[in-house]
Amino acid sequence: MKTYLVSGGAGFIGSNFVLKCRERAVARIINLDKLTYAGNLQNLAGLHNDPDHVFIHGDIADDALVRNLFEKYAPDAVINFAAESHVDRSIVSPEDFIQTNVVGTFRLLQAALDYWRGRSGGKSQTRHSFSDGAGSASFLFLHISTDEVYGSLGQDDPPFKESTPYAPNSPYAASKAASDHLVRAYHHTYGLPAIVTNCSNNYGPRQFPEKLIPLIILNGLKGEQMPVYGDGQNIRDWLFVDDHCDALLRVLERGRPGEIYNIGGDCERKNIDIVRDICAILDDLLPDSPRRPHASLIAFVKDRPGHDRRYAMDCAKIKRELAWAPSETLESGLLKTVQWYLANPEWVESVQSGEYRRWIEINYENRR
Repeated sequence: MKTYLVSGGAGFIGSNFVLKCRERAVARIINLDKLTYAGNLQNLAGLHNDPDHVFIHGDIADDALVRNLFEKYAPDAVINFAAESHVDRSIVSPEDFIQTNVVGTFRLLQAALDYWRGRSGGKSQTRHSFSDGAGSASFLFLHISTDEVYGSLGQDDPPFKESTPYAPNSPYAASKAASDHLVRAYHHTYGLPAIVTNCSNNYGPRQFPEKLIPLIILNGLKGEQMPVYGDGQNIRDWLFVDDHCDALLRVLERGRPGEIYNIGGDCERKNIDIVRDICAILDDLLPDSPRRPHASLIAFVKDRPGHDRRYAMDCAKIKRELAWAPSETLESGLLKTVQWYLANPEWVESVQSGEYRRWIEINYENRR
């Protein structure tokens, strides 16, 4: 069994990935997470007695800690989910994003490079060396990024390809773009076997409720206003988190170091339509709710600065080269997501802390 060092493995996408890896016995997981507001050990409760899941509370920017983990556990791969990831927060506090997404990724890369050099003698690997069969792998650094690094699309523009020039428009996107460039540079300058994946908007179980879909679900359950930025016509490509995790496992199995892979859900939808879909699901699942019709709770609020109008992903490369495609439709994925939040009120209560409530007040109350 391989050993994976997963950074940010208590967050939304990271925890879903860790759970899938352990469910399938893909690898032993060394899980490093800083446990900021969006990191939650309850996401990993099912692994409490799993000897092949080792949790370490720490920061990827802690050089001594990270180097100790490489020395102690000798991972076959690093999967870097660790990031500050909310655009609105990056507008309010950009320095946090620079520290984690840029400085943290740099330190993780440098420690990984020194570890890989010691493990492989510093020799460059062939493009397929990580995925050519059991025992042939030396090391791989898989960096999880976002479609937001590409900027914004017009209504009739073609979707983002891996060759689309970067044009980030928010502090969050700029910090992720910088981290992507560092990963690319470490591959091309030092030969570090590394892959970057750029994903579209994820949704699904265990997503912190500052993001659109869980925020709308939970506000609907409480009978509170459902805030929609601007005119609600902003378009995103929506990807169910379980499909994203399957794609990442496929990249680990077959991906070529030095490459970029776009991962999307083949599902462009306007924000207002997503909100209305959720309202319809809540109406169906909760026929006796006094909140019905839930769409009456929709409230348009002042748009955030620099709000990108449209994202869309061209995923032809990963489909062609790695034989991956999303399996969930938006309809099936949204239904599963709403059902998960309805079935897990304890999780919801635990994450809606005082800090969460303060953030909602700062970010949405002042926009109305």
